[in-house]
Amino acid sequence: MKALILAGGTGSRLRPITYSMAKQLVPVANKPVIEYGIEAIANAGVTDFGIIVGDTGAAVEAAVGDGSRWGIKITYIPQSAPLGLAHAVSTAKEFLGEDDFVMYLGDNLIKSSVATLVKEFEQHRPAATILLTPVPNPSDFGVAELEQNRVVRLQEKPKEPKSNLALVGVYLFDKRIHDSISALKPSARGEYEITDAIQGLIDRSLEVRSHIVEGWWKDTGTVEAMLEANRLILEDLAPINEGESDGHSKIEGRVRIGKGSVVQNSVIRGPAVIGANCRIVDSFIGPFTAIADNTQILATEIENSIVMGDCELVDAPSRLANCLIGRGATIKHQKGTPKSMQLVLGDSSSVVLP
Repeated sequence: MKALILAGGTGSRLRPITYSMAKQLVPVANKPVIEYGIEAIANAGVTDFGIIVGDTGAAVEAAVGDGSRWGIKITYIPQSAPLGLAHAVSTAKEFLGEDDFVMYLGDNLIKSSVATLVKEFEQHRPAATILLTPVPNPSDFGVAELEQNRVVRLQEKPKEPKSNLALVGVYLFDKRIHDSISALKPSARGEYEITDAIQGLIDRSLEVRSHIVEGWWKDTGTVEAMLEANRLILEDLAPINEGESDGHSKIEGRVRIGKGSVVQNSVIRGPAVIGANCRIVDSFIGPFTAIADNTQILATEIENSIVMGDCELVDAPSRLANCLIGRGATIKHQKGTPKSMQLVLGDSSSVVLP
């Protein structure tokens, strides 16, 4: 079995962060989202990976590498345009050959065993297995109708959904999916839909099995979803303190602190993760916060946030909460009079002032 990870797309819902980085590289608990999927599939025993890339392909390849650190081999496959999931599979047809494969959307996170899915697929030998989860807003997703665990119908973002079971970004296929894709025409939104390709398998009376997510699933395509994913990952954090803290600081709960980091006269309340070579002084780091390497936080309070590397947060006038702060960002409070604010914001930025 091979793996196909999709890492194209523009990440428009995460702008301005994604103007300067691929959405699959945005960190959750200080690790790029795409790495969670790679690790889950590698733990299932799959070693031959293809990664579909678009305009940010060079950045993805630089960050992920050749796969040797996971004991796998990675082939990067450029996609000419983001024309849908089925188009991505078609683009990777030469790489996939006639092998079975697991397809994983690179900006998704699931707490469910990929190894279990692979084992079930190899045992039952369906044409496809899809992962499903109940959602409150099925009209925003591909939706499945089931009869005794068999999938009988799929619809992409239906106006009147027949169930609340949405397709999660994990699929398993055998070679028969290629024939189904070759017969597709673009959908109303101009894409080649994987839901239509799977429906083609069903229409040919081929077996399509389903598996309900046992844990949780997150599409990290929005700031809110990214912060929620960060919270869920941090819930399982194992505390490790490789930094230094003075006698005036309190480290409470599950907290991970990287090498070379220094905590002075501060409170860190977990679950939280602090990267390497950070400096936390006269500050409060609240639960569900991830602070990446080489960041300074001085006289500032922050909680339920993601702070990427090389940032500087100094004397923020009020507590920062629910923030996604990009690489190298600076937040400072200028004291004295006259009181004024200086903002340098990229396209699609969002600022909420107290």
